[in-house]
Parts: sequence; C-alpha cells; structure tokens
Amino acid sequence: MRGVIKRTRKAAATVLTVALAVAAGACGTAQEETSSQRTPGNAANTVPENWTVEVVDVLPRDPEAFTQGLEIVGDTLYESTGLVGESTVRKGPLGGEPTVTVSLPEPLFGEGITVVDSRVWQLTWRSGIAVERDRETLAELRRVRYDGEGWGLCHQADAGRLVMSDGSPTLTFRDPRDFSVLGTVEVTDSGVAVDELNELECVGDTVYANVWHSDDILRIDPETGEVTARIDASGLLTPEEAADADVLNGIAAFPDSDRFLVTGKLWPRMFAVRFVPTDP
Repeated sequence: MRGVIKRTRKAAATVLTVALAVAAGACGTAQEETSSQRTPGNAANTVPENWTVEVVDVLPRDPEAFTQGLEIVGDTLYESTGLVGESTVRKGPLGGEPTVTVSLPEPLFGEGITVVDSRVWQLTWRSGIAVERDRETLAELRRVRYDGEGWGLCHQADAGRLVMSDGSPTLTFRDPRDFSVLGTVEVTDSGVAVDELNELECVGDTVYANVWHSDDILRIDPETGEVTARIDASGLLTPEEAADADVLNGIAAFPDSDRFLVTGKLWPRMFAVRFVPTDP
C-alpha cells in the first residue's frame, strides 16, 4: 500500500495542525442547541432493510483525488477533495477531466460540498470554516464560521435546509443562506446511535450517508433520525485496486433517476449504481 494511504486517518498527526481557533463568540448563540431543536427518534426503532448495489456503468476518474464531497447538477460533476495543501474543489463533465479546479490554502482541509442555486457551500474539517463559492467559477464569495468539525453536506431543497455531518451520530440542519443552525437530529440504527457519518446526499425527504471505515451507505429518515436501510457497497474494486485505494466516500444522485454515482478516496474509478434490496 502506498505511503499516501497513511494520510487518510483523520486523526493523523500530520493533519492535527489543521484546527483554527474559532473567533470568540462567533456563531455561539445562534448555534446553541435547545431541546426544541433536537428531533427525537421514533420509539418504534425501525429495523433497517438490507440493500446492495447493482452496477450500471463504470466511469474513469483521477486516482489521486482524495474525495470528500460529490454532487451532480445536470451533466456536471462537482467534487471536493481533502488533505492539507492538496485540497481542491472542482467541476467538469461526468467521466471527463475537470474544467475548473480551485485549491484551498493551507491549513484548510476540504470536506463535503453541496450546490444551492447559484452557489456552492464547501466544508472544512477542523477549521470551523464553511466557504461559499460561485457555482460557475468556484471563486470564493465569503467564509462563515461554525462550531465543531465538518464532514458531509447536502441540500434538502423542499425543506429549505442544508444537512451537515460532523463524524458523530448527529446531523445538523442549517440555513442555506447564512449557515445558521436550524436544528439537529440523532441518527440511530434499531435504536443504537450511529457515528462516523461522513459524505451525505439528499434525495427528496431522504438522506444517504457514507459511514467512514466501512463499505456501508445508510438511508436515513432525517425527521426521526432512523436508519431505514443499510446498503452494502463492498466489492466494487478489484483486490489489486483496493490495495492502492482508501475508503468508500462519495455519493451523488443522478437527477431524475434511480441511479447514484459512488466512489472513494484515491479510487481509480467511479460507479453508476442502483440500490436494490437483498431481503426477500
């Protein structure tokens, strides 16, 4: 396994210097959680369905891309990549070379992204900074502070909110205009909290989440926090490809379709897939 793989550990010493001190008092009051903000889980504790992936197509990609966020708008793919000094946000045609690439300055470590109308929101890991960008040029428009870590991000257009993960079982709902906190929900699988929620994808009233250190994708009801399906995405890479790759991380829904695009950090390929049940 290449030495670069060792950099993937979010807790590695080489990236501990990423953290920036959050400005005193910034977003403090707006982001304090109250009991009315937290959506309780359903006491019924729904047992998740078991699903798997059916490969429809295989697309090439940059095998050096340390993927943190993935989203499709029309026929354009938006991608955020991580690692200090190597983080980028890029856009281009599906299966083609990026036409626009913008780098993040050190010590920022790029994380999840989502497109909202004419803008793109991009998270950073431990810097407590969300970067708002122009959708066409990816030029930085402003920076907004938030508390805690940033992992995954998606946009629930019908609900008028962003959904953000931070590596814990908590999903945070945010205002897409100013990034302020609207509420939170704890994600549970059969009543047990699920942590390491990573890259997110919003599809209608459902949220899909990669689980770090696993080949699982969770289908989540964001109103209750319950996991309604656990999708096994293992076996997409050959053993030889997997030896030089890192974890599954990257999920994007094809517009007006039942297909999804999935990939991972340092993966040599992307896969267009359908999620299909395995339960009888």
